[in-house]
Amino acid sequence: MTDPVPVIVVSGNWVKKHKFVFNTDDKGCRVVQIDEETTHDKLVKLVLDDYGLNELSHQLKLSYMFSKKAMKNMSLDTPPVYVSNDRQLQCFLSLRKIDQLRLCVEFTVKEYMEISRKDGSRGRMKRPSSSGSKLESRYEVPDGGFEGFCYDYSENQDEEAGDQEAGDQEADDEEEDDEFSSRFDVFDDSDGASSDDDNFTVYGDPQNKDEDSPSLPPKKKPQNIEMAGSAGDSEALRLELSSLNLAVGQRYRSKEDLVYRLKLLAVRDGFDFNVPVSNPTAVNIVFWVDECRWRFRASTQGDEPHFYVRIYDSEHTCSVTERSNRSRQATPDVLGGLYRDFLGDVGADVKPKSVGVIINKHFRIKMGYWKSHRTLLYARQIDQGTPESSFEELPSYLYMIRRANPGTVTRLQLDDEGRFNYVFIAFGASIAGFPFMRKVVVVDGTFLHGSYKGTLLTALAQDGNFQIYPIAFGIVDTENDDSWRWFFTQLKVVIPDDKDLAIISDRHKSIGKAIGEVFPLASRGICTYHLYKNILVKFKGKHLFPLVKKAARCFRLSDFNEAFNEIEASDQNLHGYLQRAGVQMWARVHFPGERYNLMTTNIAESMNKALSKARSLPIVRLLESIRTMMTRWFAERRVDANSQQTTLSRGVEKLLQARVTAARLMGVQTIDALRVQVTYGTQLHIVNVDAKKCTCRRFDHEKLPCIHAIAAAEHMGVSRISLCSPYYKRSYLVSAYAAPIMPSDTAIPVPQIVVNQPCLPPIVVNQPGRPKKIRIKSSLEVAIGNKRPRKQHVCSRCKQAGHNAKTCQS
Repeated sequence: MTDPVPVIVVSGNWVKKHKFVFNTDDKGCRVVQIDEETTHDKLVKLVLDDYGLNELSHQLKLSYMFSKKAMKNMSLDTPPVYVSNDRQLQCFLSLRKIDQLRLCVEFTVKEYMEISRKDGSRGRMKRPSSSGSKLESRYEVPDGGFEGFCYDYSENQDEEAGDQEAGDQEADDEEEDDEFSSRFDVFDDSDGASSDDDNFTVYGDPQNKDEDSPSLPPKKKPQNIEMAGSAGDSEALRLELSSLNLAVGQRYRSKEDLVYRLKLLAVRDGFDFNVPVSNPTAVNIVFWVDECRWRFRASTQGDEPHFYVRIYDSEHTCSVTERSNRSRQATPDVLGGLYRDFLGDVGADVKPKSVGVIINKHFRIKMGYWKSHRTLLYARQIDQGTPESSFEELPSYLYMIRRANPGTVTRLQLDDEGRFNYVFIAFGASIAGFPFMRKVVVVDGTFLHGSYKGTLLTALAQDGNFQIYPIAFGIVDTENDDSWRWFFTQLKVVIPDDKDLAIISDRHKSIGKAIGEVFPLASRGICTYHLYKNILVKFKGKHLFPLVKKAARCFRLSDFNEAFNEIEASDQNLHGYLQRAGVQMWARVHFPGERYNLMTTNIAESMNKALSKARSLPIVRLLESIRTMMTRWFAERRVDANSQQTTLSRGVEKLLQARVTAARLMGVQTIDALRVQVTYGTQLHIVNVDAKKCTCRRFDHEKLPCIHAIAAAEHMGVSRISLCSPYYKRSYLVSAYAAPIMPSDTAIPVPQIVVNQPCLPPIVVNQPGRPKKIRIKSSLEVAIGNKRPRKQHVCSRCKQAGHNAKTCQS
């Protein structure tokens, strides 16, 4: 590798006088370092970066002129040499070794800025050209608990079929439920959570608000959506449409191909036509204005399906004032193809109004809202496929994903007619990393917004750095006994039933049944945040809310009994409600297993929010969005974990930082070789460093040293790191994200048995009206959202937040 050499880059433009002269502009010049391994694309990015420009909004041309010495033997009108590829760049570097040359750069602003999609992709894919004769059209018309088989495709086996046992009989659906067997909570946070779990997600930073109390919604940022998605290549569109010519003798493969070509011509030239004759063998088209002589006729020849142009009279004899008064042939499918291929993006952020503005600007076609809406739908179907075709691709997609990711578990369940019922997927990387997670699984379901609706079920954990760790995903018709039992049955293949396992969810009736049947050894906990909100609805006494929260989060049994007895003395009905809800499921001190800091289903609600835009995509695109997100997460976290220098994870280090500071205020007295007493004011706690226990019980539940344990370890000369659970160590974090999540390899053919596997879309009955994508909030939630925020507490001495005068260090 040669040493990089400096190259002078000058901005301006070439002007031809008696010879070519480069006029510089006010952008000035730059110096870039390049070597023989520098590519043309890398050089372009370096120049754009040095000039502070964006490749999405600007394009450039690099060129140079020979030296004066070389020009003595050349003609004066010799043009500059443009550097447009790697080969030309190497030629420039070779000449620069002989003469001192400079690179000249000409900047041009793109007509429409290219907008990146959220998934990282950019640009547009042109519709594939059809092969054949030059006279043929270049445009393609887009095609427009099963008690049966459960398919599981793997590398070594193309098809596995097995019967899914129905299990025990379900209770009658008509049975009347009480408040704890109702199908849903009074509040269903399907689009996001409002509480955190025990300060862990903020890494020990001071809390300025009650994390369990409903908070104010974030202010909406103003955004300009008028021209959203206006990325495009109008020059390519102009060249493409300029090749649209009709002539007698042209051959088209089908009548649909011919009509599509005529519609494109009508869009380009701004006219309309009528079709008086159209049958399988002939098509006769006339202009929509009666007195105009423009006409077109095509028909088949013999038994061939091809259509040949027989008559074409391109002369218009009507007035130009009437010619463009109608545009019925500018249909959404034609406009959608043109928009998607040449004019703009089709991402979730693009609005119909911006599509209408762009098409009107290019073709002068009046676009109402619904026509723009249907145009955008057609454009997205070209890019994403139809929901029906997505179901057909599902068996092949699952096979390719499992082949690319060893250890991945996929299940596809169909009914007797071959229609989709359920699908389950757990990537091999997640399965391999779960042993390095704390054994707490949060499950939840959220609605899908596609044409066939459905529900997305998720199973998540939290890693030692307090980040969401996806384990498995499932798509079912709805949340009921059958779907949740099927999901947990597949999840049991990934996560075996164990007495150390804890499963946290909301109080959905079917979830409780399924956990009891499939995971009888696991401990079930309910989300305390949902419990709090239900209490606010059923019981109007706000003064009791802090007591319920205190009882749920107590670490010591004595503190719980005190709070619970006070609730009983204040409100007998609330006390009975909490008892019937199952104290062992919502109270930390009575929970039979270990739930660490996970008191709510907040990580599941956060996952639902992260997938909010993907939830409206066809099923294969939805699964691919999940795969793309997990690939990115695992790659970024793998690099982050390997870059950490501490023994514990970064999140734990920040959490313990505040505890280490507070532990220095404690008084420590040795009791025996293993135990010490730690005092602070009137408080006294006994710490057993060897058993990793403290009478405050925080150390016991969180598996992280409390302030008393930190003070005791420092007094006894014991490493505080050794008091932490291995789940919080960096080595566990590295192992959890060691395996990558790979995309499917489409180059390797899929076995025919998988390709031929039928998968029809489910039968759904759509409700009238526009489908709702946002849950309607209750009056109480609206009132809470409008409530003024509580005043922040500050220290009376230093006026800083996060502590009081007693603990003030200043």
